Amino acid sequence: MKSNFKRTGFIFLCVAPAVILFAIFMVAPTFNVFRLSLYQRSTFNPNEVFIGLKNFEMLLKDATFIRSMQNMLLLIVMVTVFTMATALVFAGILTREKLRGQDFFRIVFYIPNILSVVVISGIFSAIYDIDRGLLNSILNLFGQEGILWKGEQHVIMSLVIAMVWQAIGYYMVMYMASMSAVPGSLYESASLDGADRVTQFFQITIPLIWTNIRTTLTFFIISTINMAFLFVSAMTGGGPNNASNVALLYMYNQKNLGGGYGYAMAIGVVIFLVSFGLSALVNKVTEREILEY
Repeated sequence: MKSNFKRTGFIFLCVAPAVILFAIFMVAPTFNVFRLSLYQRSTFNPNEVFIGLKNFEMLLKDATFIRSMQNMLLLIVMVTVFTMATALVFAGILTREKLRGQDFFRIVFYIPNILSVVVISGIFSAIYDIDRGLLNSILNLFGQEGILWKGEQHVIMSLVIAMVWQAIGYYMVMYMASMSAVPGSLYESASLDGADRVTQFFQITIPLIWTNIRTTLTFFIISTINMAFLFVSAMTGGGPNNASNVALLYMYNQKNLGGGYGYAMAIGVVIFLVSFGLSALVNKVTEREILEY
């Protein structure tokens, strides 16, 4: 009995610092965001006026906020689909195919993940430059006019390309680790039964690493919300005409307006609920029986 008490006390002492820090820096600020969303307050004035749900009523009528939410959801969907699909394909190729210089390709794919978002934004801004950019220079070689890649029509796709390029390497390495654990005997048996590489990929590889795919999907959706804010801030500033504005950037800009701090917190609450809802939806949709081998 005494030894159990000592063990419990030791575990408590080990866990307590992390729990306390989590409560102070995560739980308490989150509750404070929900509280402040019900008030009207400026950033530099501590006076708070309770206005109830008026901030949320204003959000429903705010066309800029609605467009920023649409842009954010569009980026989440497009970046997630392209990143996960490409990372899975490259991971499958580098894991199963005997290519010369595999380690070199792994390093090359992973390099963008260690670069700063500001650096990546600068690289792609140079590529997208209307006068001296790489893409328009190639188009000019074939007699085509240059495209305004960061204009209203193409800005979202330009952001998607940059964000996908940055994220592929990290998730490719994660999937390669899972794929390397799949027994080679399963592929040999499938080959004897006449299954080609594509069939093996979808019938063996994907089902056996599905747990890892589900986990990365959830984390990626949450991280994409933050990454969209960083890329948009560094590359476009939300322009032109709010065509690339996202909810987090709009929230950040609102906080410095007179009485806009509470309004910004209301935007934060909506983003929190949307991200939580998307994560729950993805977990539910991707839920399936775990396969063992």
